[in-house]
Amino acid sequence: MARRGASESCVGSRARFRRLFSRSGASRLGRDGRETMSEATTISAKDVKRLRDMTSAGMMDCKKALEETGGDMEKAVDLLRAKGAAKVAKRAEKSANEGVIGSYIHFDNKTAVIVELNCETDFVANTDDFRGLAKDLAMHIASTAPISVSPDEIDADVIAREKAVYLEQVKEEGKPEHIAEKIVEGKLQKFFKENTLLAQPFVKDPDKTIEQLITEVSSRTGEKIEVARFARFKVGESA
Repeated sequence: MARRGASESCVGSRARFRRLFSRSGASRLGRDGRETMSEATTISAKDVKRLRDMTSAGMMDCKKALEETGGDMEKAVDLLRAKGAAKVAKRAEKSANEGVIGSYIHFDNKTAVIVELNCETDFVANTDDFRGLAKDLAMHIASTAPISVSPDEIDADVIAREKAVYLEQVKEEGKPEHIAEKIVEGKLQKFFKENTLLAQPFVKDPDKTIEQLITEVSSRTGEKIEVARFARFKVGESA
């Protein structure tokens, strides 16, 4: 009797698992004689696992995203990223007083970086995801040498000097005055993108910015994450 009970329990568990990844709507024949789905595409456990491996989102979140996008993997990834960014935005006002110091020393021992990365709890600060992010940021900073975390941290004198240079450039090029300011603003935005950490393309994946990278990790950990400060040292360079 004990064996029979265990067997029935196992069968019941498998049935529940199959129901979890089956489509709620019933199939039917379309006008062309092909079977169609009345509500949504059937979502397999394999697809859910693949999406979870790609995004690190929860199983049910992945299943729901696939259902909402008709099983389109790329659209499901974009949907999860968008939802994750929305959650991160809601956490923006929370305080991030925990964290770690990430560090990196280049193989030639001539360039080194330390970066303070903050989060909300000590628990997240000790996760592999968070510590890996701190290490990646330190390595990225060593490679790209940003001058600040974001544009609002750049000294006003530096910005004024850059604008003056750009204005002189457009004058030398003979650009009309009514478009000169737009050209200068465009050059200034490019300067920010190239020299501020959050706007820079991630060296290990140039298709995403550092800000997007941080948002992804924040979404996975469920906490606000922010770069507090960093310092980059290179032999022969003054501070």
